[in-house]
Amino acid sequence: MAVTTPLPAAEAVFRARGLTKTYRMGEVEVHALRGVDLDLFRGEFVVLLGPSGSGKSTLLNILGGLDAPSAGEVWYEGHHLTGASERELTLFRREHVGFVFQFYNLIPSLTARENVAIVTEIAEQPMTPEEALARVDLADRMDHFPAQLSGGQQQRVAIARAIAKRPAVLLCDEPTGALDSATGVRVLEALERVNAELGTTTVVITHNADIARMAHRVLYLGDGRIVREERPARRTPAKELRW
Repeated sequence: MAVTTPLPAAEAVFRARGLTKTYRMGEVEVHALRGVDLDLFRGEFVVLLGPSGSGKSTLLNILGGLDAPSAGEVWYEGHHLTGASERELTLFRREHVGFVFQFYNLIPSLTARENVAIVTEIAEQPMTPEEALARVDLADRMDHFPAQLSGGQQQRVAIARAIAKRPAVLLCDEPTGALDSATGVRVLEALERVNAELGTTTVVITHNADIARMAHRVLYLGDGRIVREERPARRTPAKELRW
């Protein structure tokens, strides 16, 4: 069954203009981003595709306040992030953004419930750890330690941890990169559910072109630029993906 593609809200959650990022490695300058313009809208599921070194992770890190551009500007819901203080960026990340990475970064000595509780204890209006884990189908594994969970289950704990503070934005960098196809689909189903049920603007970096089939919008990056944008005519549910 096809997933309908809603029109995005008129107001962008993120607006980026002229984003440039240059790293210096000894005598060599590496141009990670070369003048990127980007709008991301509320409730969108966006996939970023492109080869290694195309600038995907750099762009995601700048949007999430983990890195600063060398030039250009970023706004989040009208708030100017470029030039914000470290304290302001910390509050922005804490209150508005959830991160999911390829490696789960769970604390081995804590249960799934306790790993999620670390976030709920510092958020303003969090879900309970139990609710967050139930949303990723781990209600029956809450008191298991990471070593007692499969890779896909650990990644879903990481997603639960990211969404427990009810972020407006979920930024995911290769969330299925370390997983096989069947396990990766379970992780994508969790992201799909969060996007649909909570309206969380979701951005997923991947090398896997098949995952792009579930997006509202696909942005292709190459050599530090957005080289192409596509809107799939039919959004494919995560459970139908195979690779």
